[in-house]
Amino acid sequence: MNQERLMKVLLAPIVSEKSTLLADKNDQVAFRVLQDATKPEIKAAVELLFKVKVESVQVLNTKGKAKRFGRFEGRRRNERKAYVSLAPGQEINFAETV
Repeated sequence: MNQERLMKVLLAPIVSEKSTLLADKNDQVAFRVLQDATKPEIKAAVELLFKVKVESVQVLNTKGKAKRFGRFEGRRRNERKAYVSLAPGQEINFAETV
């Protein structure tokens, strides 16, 4: 796979109550990814950037909500999230990787 493409696949880690619970319980990490990213690309990108072994990847597409502010209507962006299951004994610490 193209290494330049892999560097752009992961947009940001998702740090929330749900994602920290998943990290502790299931050894999973959540990322926001490009809209057209595939599971093999996501797996390769995580292994390349964080030097960990990935077992599986689950992908979730969420539609952006319609929002109003007074009389102005807008829409939040569509998102694609990836839940990456790490091999036993592997972990990603975002505090250290900065």
